[in-house]
Amino acid sequence: MVPEIAASLCIVFILFLFRTERKREERFSRALWIPLIWMFFGAGRYLDEWLHLGLKGLATVEGYDEGNPVNAVTFLVLIMAGLYILSKRKIDWGRFLSRNKLIWLYIFYCLISIFWADLMLVSFKRWLKEFGNLVMVMVILTDEKPYEVIGALLRRLSYVWLPLSVLFIKYYPAVGRIYTEQGSPTYTGIGMQKNELGSMCLISLTYYAWHFILRRRADLKFRSMNNLADMVLVLMAIWLLHMSQSSTSLGCSAMVAALLIASRLTPRKPDRIILLSLTAVFVYLGLNEFLDLNRFVIHLLGRKENLTGRTQIWLLLKKMAVNPWVGAGYQSFWVGDRLKEIWEKTGSEILQAHDGYLEQYLELGYIGVAFIIALMVSGLAKIRRLIHLDYAAGVLMLCFVVVAVFYDYTEASFYAISNLWLLMVLAVAEAPGRQWGQEEVGLAANAAVCDQNEAFPAWLRHGRQSG
Repeated sequence: MVPEIAASLCIVFILFLFRTERKREERFSRALWIPLIWMFFGAGRYLDEWLHLGLKGLATVEGYDEGNPVNAVTFLVLIMAGLYILSKRKIDWGRFLSRNKLIWLYIFYCLISIFWADLMLVSFKRWLKEFGNLVMVMVILTDEKPYEVIGALLRRLSYVWLPLSVLFIKYYPAVGRIYTEQGSPTYTGIGMQKNELGSMCLISLTYYAWHFILRRRADLKFRSMNNLADMVLVLMAIWLLHMSQSSTSLGCSAMVAALLIASRLTPRKPDRIILLSLTAVFVYLGLNEFLDLNRFVIHLLGRKENLTGRTQIWLLLKKMAVNPWVGAGYQSFWVGDRLKEIWEKTGSEILQAHDGYLEQYLELGYIGVAFIIALMVSGLAKIRRLIHLDYAAGVLMLCFVVVAVFYDYTEASFYAISNLWLLMVLAVAEAPGRQWGQEEVGLAANAAVCDQNEAFPAWLRHGRQSG
């Protein structure tokens, strides 16, 4: 097929998908477009790269340090738009701040770490994106129906991510592929490298698996154009995940599917889901000490035992750590002469440690790692309460945390312009409009009894969230 015709058909298909949104029962405010655009760029290709399609890679270390003014203006406009939306909403800021103290403390710690960074101005500009990430989270959580908005947001992102990635890979190889020195292709889709394509597929598949597995089985019938379109997108995501060869995203996708199936089998005892997840993690860690499960899983995913060179990189980076307790400063490890040295020693233009926990250690020290772990632990307590109130939403939030825990073993996503990081913050944050009173919890505890009763509110009927 001629590329121009393929592009036209792709655009028509995307417009058709957005048109089907009008036939769904949910209606959301236009404010949803702000975090949607933010996450679209967060998939890996910023605005300046969209304006120069086909140009990949970094020319110089200095260019990376300075950044791009087009991107800076784009993200600043989105942040200002998000703040404007928040200013128009009636929000109990005291309650919102008190419920999310740990998140705000982490953001503040990132801010003060700028003072010991090598390039303070560069670090501050990158911190603004971290703050912008939190603004997007607040725009979502302060909506009247925050957890339904999350489902709609992920669905609409898949409308754009998946068809465009297929188009770029099939018909625009100069944009959707990267060729090695030996001439073999690596498929990136609308991302800048294969792991970004893999993360887009992971997020999309997480949404659709949740959407279908936790809804009533009757909804799986092809009785509507919406379901048919969703299944087409699922097939696209599976094909793109295969093409990306991102073992980390593949493993996390399988883990999410298993968790959602387990949640479907135990809907009347929500606490078992969190207990099952924690048990699986500790059992894996325990068995790994005796049976070396990591080696088995690595081989199962088609990886080498050195994780495609990652283990050598980790050893190098640990030796170059600036300060074990406070790190090099917020996103200040990969700058200047240190970045040049890393590129020279590794022979590649890497910009992350390919391990989220090591990345935090290098940037923010042991304190930064402690913050990440504390956020996850506190988030599980919040998710436990949410599961009692809104079963489907709680399980989805649990999926985001579980993905973050394991994804960051071989990739780094604990920083601002990363969709997986945004979703984890979204999962561990508490919306200001939701009360956790005993009366409400008592009603939610009887949700299984009223599941068949349409007179009860949708949020009390587990598994009925349409997303």
